[in-house]
Amino acid sequence: MTAPRWGRAYPRVQHEAARPPGGTGAARDRHREAQGLAKRAWLDWPVYRQLTGADRLGRRADAVASQATRQRKPRTAAADKVVKSICPYCAVGCGQNVYVQDGTVTQIEGDPDSPVSRGRLCPKGSASLQLTTGPAREYKVRYRRPYAADWEDLDLGTAMDMIADRVIAARRAGWEWEAEGEPVRRTLGFASLGGATLDNEENYLIKKLFTALGAVQIENQARI
Repeated sequence: MTAPRWGRAYPRVQHEAARPPGGTGAARDRHREAQGLAKRAWLDWPVYRQLTGADRLGRRADAVASQATRQRKPRTAAADKVVKSICPYCAVGCGQNVYVQDGTVTQIEGDPDSPVSRGRLCPKGSASLQLTTGPAREYKVRYRRPYAADWEDLDLGTAMDMIADRVIAARRAGWEWEAEGEPVRRTLGFASLGGATLDNEENYLIKKLFTALGAVQIENQARI
């Protein structure tokens, strides 16, 4: 039984099984083995499984599923929890389901509950797992001082203080009390451009903060 294609292997098995027993014990053993192969071949035939099983109309495709297929499990079956998120790339803001196992992200798929994407992700969004677990991801604050050639690591507290100092200095340097004879009380020293991962609540807080600081250029790229 060397032919791998359908229609050639089964007749060979049936032909071997139809031979009458006789001769040596090895020949009888081969005959029994051929009979067993022929029987298993008929039992494994999808049409036979469909007609003798519960799904005779083939609506659930259970009959055509092999044993190896039925034993397969989804990549997300072992996840401990699912966290709702938003794709970090473009301004569409597609929803994502982030699957976590033992504190590690194991899979990221589209969120079918998202009214924006309804479970769909583009090729880049489907590869978001590489963004979280890839070897090129930085886990520390990197800073290159003016005119320096190398990067240095900073702790988060120091980096936040540096950002706050720069915001205050830019606000003071770009402050305007009047413009064209009208009181404006604003600063043109900095602006805000939000990303697609910001939700409505975060955008509300950003708008309140930058308005209180006197900024007027406040925008978000995910206004759809």
